[in-house]
Amino acid sequence: MLMSTFPSFLGGGTLPDCEEVAPGGGDDLSATAGSDIPAEYLELYQKYGKEIGVQWNVLAAVGKRETNHGRSTLPGVRSGTNSAGAAGPMQFLISTWGGKAKIDIPSKFNGYASDGDGDGVADVYNPADAILGAAKMLKRNGAPEDVRRALFVYNRAWWYVDQVLEIAQRYAKDGELTLPPEADPACDEPLVEAAPNDIVKEILDYALAQRGKPYRWGGTGPDAFDCSGIIYMAYRSVGLSIPVRRSASGPSESGSTKATNNPATWCSSTPAPAPAPTAPGTSAWWSPRARWSRRAAACAGRSR
Repeated sequence: MLMSTFPSFLGGGTLPDCEEVAPGGGDDLSATAGSDIPAEYLELYQKYGKEIGVQWNVLAAVGKRETNHGRSTLPGVRSGTNSAGAAGPMQFLISTWGGKAKIDIPSKFNGYASDGDGDGVADVYNPADAILGAAKMLKRNGAPEDVRRALFVYNRAWWYVDQVLEIAQRYAKDGELTLPPEADPACDEPLVEAAPNDIVKEILDYALAQRGKPYRWGGTGPDAFDCSGIIYMAYRSVGLSIPVRRSASGPSESGSTKATNNPATWCSSTPAPAPAPTAPGTSAWWSPRARWSRRAAACAGRSR
């Protein structure tokens, strides 16, 4: 999970202008959203947007673009799949959902299948389940900070991304797509200044300087990194070496395991020499679309 507040190594307290806030809320609802989105769906978009940490109006815009909030009568919305193999109100590929339309929870599967209504079944046709799964997928791939990339992973076409964002803006009362404050690079300076010593500052400077570079499994720079790679190189930039361990699977829904070809990876940095004595290394659920430079910065501080 992306860490966006940094209280543990900055001498206590969070950065007041950069701490994590839940994106979206009931008070930013436009008249268009209120009239267009069915009440049941609106409640779910707002609930899971807040719970997972993505903009509710982006989540709602996906639902609008995909099936008009479940009102479409096209194949695959209420049963079966469409010609592309997608199903349900949020149009998940069955393979992305978990291999079948209805999955008992808990069980082992590869995908975003979720049990939003708590009935013990992750049902791709159930709005609560599908909307929760969609929120998780957007979060895993970069939302709320990098919404465009998250949407591109959801449906790999830039015209689709543009259409969804246009709808999302219509659903917001002010017509804007709200980004969390920690996505602002202005948060970087106080973060670095609050580091407890010069070595930690240098580690943070290195990590944050890599912002915008792509994810690559096993990458250690200079053009691309994975999460272990950026942490390793940030330490190396100050003359410290830490052993890293990578595996291709990690936890998802209850008892499930990610497939080895899933771009999300579980990575750990093991206990290692560090700028100051304290705790063991850190581990993080890594999203290749997330702001990994900030995650590396957090790891650097937590491992000191």
